Amino acid sequence: MDPDLPVYFAINPDWPYAHRIGPIVEITGSDGAVYIAENGQEGVLPPAVRDQLNWSNV
Repeated sequence: MDPDLPVYFAINPDWPYAHRIGPIVEITGSDGAVYIAENGQEGVLPPAVRDQLNWSNV
């Protein structure tokens, strides 16, 4: 992938919008995890993206 391309979340096939990625937080320890925050909505996912995610028929 091109590292200069923007990155978006596609979260919900019933609400097929692209969401901007916000801060990323890492929690360490035995219950560690990485959390990615959402930072606003960009717009409707293009049909090609919905097709690749198999969200076209949802």
